[in-house]
Amino acid sequence: MPRSIASALVFFSSAAVLVLEILAARLLAPYVGVTLEVYTAIIGVILAGIAVGSWLGGKAADRLDARSMLGPLLVVGGALAFLTIPLVDALGSGMRGASAATTTLITFLAFFAPAAVLTAVTPAIITLQLDSLDETGRVVGRLSAIGTAGAIVGTFVTGFLLVAAAPTRPVIRILAVLLILTGVAVVVWLRGAEPLSAGTIVVAVLAAAGSFAGSHPCEHESAYFCAFVREDPDRPSGRELWLDTLRHSYVDLDDPAHLEFTYTQWFGDVLAGVAPVGEPLSVLHIGGGGFTMPVYLRETRPGSTSTVLEVDALLLELATTELGFDPGDDVEVLTSDARLTIGRVDADAYDVAIGDAFGGVAVPWHLTTVEFLTAVDRALTDDGVYVMNLIDYGPRRLLRAELATLDAVFDHLAVLGRDGSFGPQRRGIGGNYVLLASQQPLPLQAIGDANRRRGRTDVLLDHDQALEFAGGAMVLTDDHAPVDQLLTPLPDG
Repeated sequence: MPRSIASALVFFSSAAVLVLEILAARLLAPYVGVTLEVYTAIIGVILAGIAVGSWLGGKAADRLDARSMLGPLLVVGGALAFLTIPLVDALGSGMRGASAATTTLITFLAFFAPAAVLTAVTPAIITLQLDSLDETGRVVGRLSAIGTAGAIVGTFVTGFLLVAAAPTRPVIRILAVLLILTGVAVVVWLRGAEPLSAGTIVVAVLAAAGSFAGSHPCEHESAYFCAFVREDPDRPSGRELWLDTLRHSYVDLDDPAHLEFTYTQWFGDVLAGVAPVGEPLSVLHIGGGGFTMPVYLRETRPGSTSTVLEVDALLLELATTELGFDPGDDVEVLTSDARLTIGRVDADAYDVAIGDAFGGVAVPWHLTTVEFLTAVDRALTDDGVYVMNLIDYGPRRLLRAELATLDAVFDHLAVLGRDGSFGPQRRGIGGNYVLLASQQPLPLQAIGDANRRRGRTDVLLDHDQALEFAGGAMVLTDDHAPVDQLLTPLPDG
């Protein structure tokens, strides 16, 4: 085999493995979310596939005719790439919010085989390139380097270009088609090789058909989220924004002042405590979601201004086209990561900052640390209030750590939760919490009064009670913020 052809096949097959690895996160996200555990499962499974493919591929190349292996390996690799889509859909539908173990199982069943089969291409080509044992080191080193280069290019092109430019599933299908066509071309070109068996062709056709058979869980897909909007069956004007596995936002098209979720009602209670209803406020929103709170401010406090830091431009588009948000001079939207854009907002400019950014069920770790909270404090006025939504269950270690972290930056803090949600650890206890912090005493009495006017009996812990609940928990910093490990999600069942 000419060196150029051999190099191209090694480069392409290695790149294909890493394209699948990067896209696996987006394929899995609608079912298991986006967490460190998901990325860990993907990386571990792909590495296992590469290891087994290298070992068994090399062993097979020594025993079989390597020329006859190449075409079928590429065709079968393409067929398995097709199958990642229906496998993830079928398995993920029954395992939403899965644990680390079941997430790893889904990943293994969908992605181990294509990674192993495609990796086996390299040792087969190495066998064909070796003319003598004197060239072993040079040939193996060169092709290994080319394979690594392909993996690097596959990673960069997918992560920087493909994910942003096109939906995940069409990209996987195009990759699968290219692998199958390349395999067929190799068989035709290597005339001495055996033709593809009827079984291999049938498998490839069925796999391609299967990739289109399953239901697509996404109406809209961005580089960050699988998103869809649903009508509330109990409220015809109500709209729910779902991102991956969670219902993230709720908007009433006929009543912009309606706050459906308990935690957004708590946001409203905090705003009522900061200033009387109707009085304009300047608010910084960390996370836009369905733009519920900017619209609520516009409706209930004319003259208010909002600056929204939202990482995903798709959410602004959905809010505008499907959730009734009308951009205006009172709302400025900065579409970039809040950690980057918060340095661009004015200092001492905001009466309130609302933290409501999530990746899956967790606040992104870099938005929980002392360094980020210091930037939030810089943006607030001297008596400004930071209010943050957080989800935690069971031992509530993340909640405790975030309270300790807020205490390291602000002089005053408090936390709102449902009745009973601060009790002893037990299965299922927890849910949403709203944390408050300021350099000045918080208007706890006014917030409690606003909460009771809603007819609620929620619990508001003051500074001392919040710290007692935190119990000396760790302070999160940029150097150490294990948010995914601290978080306890809602137990299954």
